[in-house]
Amino acid sequence: MRPGVTIALSAVDRRRLEAIVGNRNASQKHAWRAEIVLLSAGGLGTVEIMRRTGKSKTCVWRWQERFAEEGVDGLLRDKTRPSRVAPLGQEVIDRVVALTATEPPHEATHWTGAAMAEAAGISVSSVQRIWKAHGLAPHRVAMPGIAAVKNAYRIPSRSRRRPGKPHRADWLRDGSPGRPSDTGHRDTQ
Repeated sequence: MRPGVTIALSAVDRRRLEAIVGNRNASQKHAWRAEIVLLSAGGLGTVEIMRRTGKSKTCVWRWQERFAEEGVDGLLRDKTRPSRVAPLGQEVIDRVVALTATEPPHEATHWTGAAMAEAAGISVSSVQRIWKAHGLAPHRVAMPGIAAVKNAYRIPSRSRRRPGKPHRADWLRDGSPGRPSDTGHRDTQ
């Protein structure tokens, strides 16, 4: 134990810690934290506690100090840590949303995640999170030119075509009103 740190357990705290150590369903990190405190209260030194629990000296000291400051409840929760990456500022988010409404700088019909990331100076995943949070989908912008072409030629999706059988759209391109009966098609024979 660190010099000057003594642990005195009340009967209630001792019962709670023993219950945590003895509970097979308790989280293992809570069990060994409780065990460190129980061994410390039993008068064992830091080296012996390290040997019995398999934890480092700094780990033993950390949980002794946490118990001394906060009691049993301090052992049952982890301290919050700041996130690894700082969140994006509101000005960056506003710039991405505003740029999404403009034309892309390259010859394209819409903004791509990579192009927006490069223009805004952030990562592609950040752009995608911003678009999702604001309900933006620049790749789903209505394009009358493509729709007009699809409707003019009646191009069906490939998943509906069956191999070896002409599609209805193929017959309609010829100008006939429906399936030709005199072409010798296998379904009409």
